[in-house]
Amino acid sequence: MSGAEHDLPVPDDGWSDLTAKMVRLARPSGTGPGFVNPPVSRGSTVLYESMDAMRARSAQRYEHALIYGAMGGPTQSLLEEAVAAIEGGRHTQVVSSGLAACTTPLLAFLGAGGHCLMPDSVYGPTRRFCDSMLRRLGIETTYYDPMIDADSLHALMRPATQVLFAESPGSHSFEVQDVPMLARVAHEHGAKLMLDNTWGIHVFQPFEHGVDVSIQALTKYAAGHADAVLGAVTVVDQADWVVLRDSVVQLGQYASPDDCWLTLRGLRTMGVRLERQSRSALIVARWLQGRPEVARVLHPALPECPGHGFWTRDFRGASSLFGVVFADRYTPAAVEDMVAALAVFGLGASWGGFESLVLPTTGTISRTATLARPRLPGPALRLHVGLEAPDDLIADLEGGLAVLRAASA
Repeated sequence: MSGAEHDLPVPDDGWSDLTAKMVRLARPSGTGPGFVNPPVSRGSTVLYESMDAMRARSAQRYEHALIYGAMGGPTQSLLEEAVAAIEGGRHTQVVSSGLAACTTPLLAFLGAGGHCLMPDSVYGPTRRFCDSMLRRLGIETTYYDPMIDADSLHALMRPATQVLFAESPGSHSFEVQDVPMLARVAHEHGAKLMLDNTWGIHVFQPFEHGVDVSIQALTKYAAGHADAVLGAVTVVDQADWVVLRDSVVQLGQYASPDDCWLTLRGLRTMGVRLERQSRSALIVARWLQGRPEVARVLHPALPECPGHGFWTRDFRGASSLFGVVFADRYTPAAVEDMVAALAVFGLGASWGGFESLVLPTTGTISRTATLARPRLPGPALRLHVGLEAPDDLIADLEGGLAVLRAASA
């Protein structure tokens, strides 16, 4: 691939600003000598000098005062401060996983007899939680087309609708949703808008567009090194924070200080990692666009991706995760042969780390038979672009495509 092709324009995503912020935020305070990074603070029991002191601390439970280890400690608080700054929110609660970051606010803001609206493109484990746990609790879920218009969304809202959930871009299918419209409709009906913003960390500022609750799988870009599992929920409204925090305490949601420390360390370099990864991903995506084996590339920064106009309007950059749909002359089995032939891309279900990954996604994109969503032309896979050189990734994919062709001959 020539140098000129590497000079394709990319969005001005402000990664240098994020890096400067993360270098300074959540650092130890004090004037004397000390380490650059905060220590890992592990503990369960907190000792008090008197009952008055214990009562005073207990009264501050919504402010993350150190009361008991399971309610959070100094390392967790520093990470929460940093995530709140990235998301543009007021309060962040760190929880045990990305899935817990989805399910905990659903439990906090939904009640028996309530109704939840979920995009049909939502993350599979979130869907399973709605169809099993929420159903058993007497909460009904309706799935909606992620590209829904305002009139159709109004028609789905009910007096019992308490939460409108969004995931933008959609899991595996990468539709970018009209989040400001979703916020307007939700608020007109007295519902909360929740957004899984993991793909859009930093490049989409949720609270500027009307989101009430923003969700991050910190396992992905924030930790960045494929060695920690963690999630975060951020809010901007104080009343929402009281509801969320009280629910977290009652559920016993806990984040390990060691995982918090690893994630805080990962955040220091997230800006430079994502600057490299987002640019490399766009190079690879544009190369794939020109391949005869490929029917469609599902990357929000490309015009052919559903919701590209919303991405152009609302986002200030892109991410390193996108989808590829092959022509209908290829079979899912041939795509699996292609994946098996890749040497640089590893086969794995996660993403957001330093390593490039591939995952076949055929059959995971359109799930609700009642929604008339257009069928994709052929089998699909998802690519996560890591820190490897784009030329090496393209050469790996070129070899894989040769196997795809041979398997389909």
